[in-house]
Amino acid sequence: MSTLGKTLTIKGELRATEDLTIECRVIGPIHCEKSAVVVAGSADVTGNIIARDITVFGRTSGQLTATDIVDVRADASVTGHVVSRRFVLDPAAFFEGRVEPQHLEAALRIARFQQRTTDAGT
Repeated sequence: MSTLGKTLTIKGELRATEDLTIECRVIGPIHCEKSAVVVAGSADVTGNIIARDITVFGRTSGQLTATDIVDVRADASVTGHVVSRRFVLDPAAFFEGRVEPQHLEAALRIARFQQRTTDAGT
């Protein structure tokens, strides 16, 4: 498991092959498709997140794509599109966007294609 501490600000794409806890500000996409991403209460993520499981305690803005579950906890703030098999929204959380579990496979194919295109360009 990796943790990105509170004092960091990261601009750019993050990729991880293990579980990831984000406590900082991240501007850019996060790819962690086979693992879990936890957005801690101190975190502010602006960008798309792709992971197996996404748990949000802090703030996110962008598309959240999870192959299993997106769990938005009390006091969290999520703005954007959620695509996952399961979605849990605490009544004390803020959510503005839409949830589309039926489009999970299409969203994953698009994200994988975009990642291959980016990889080929570098």
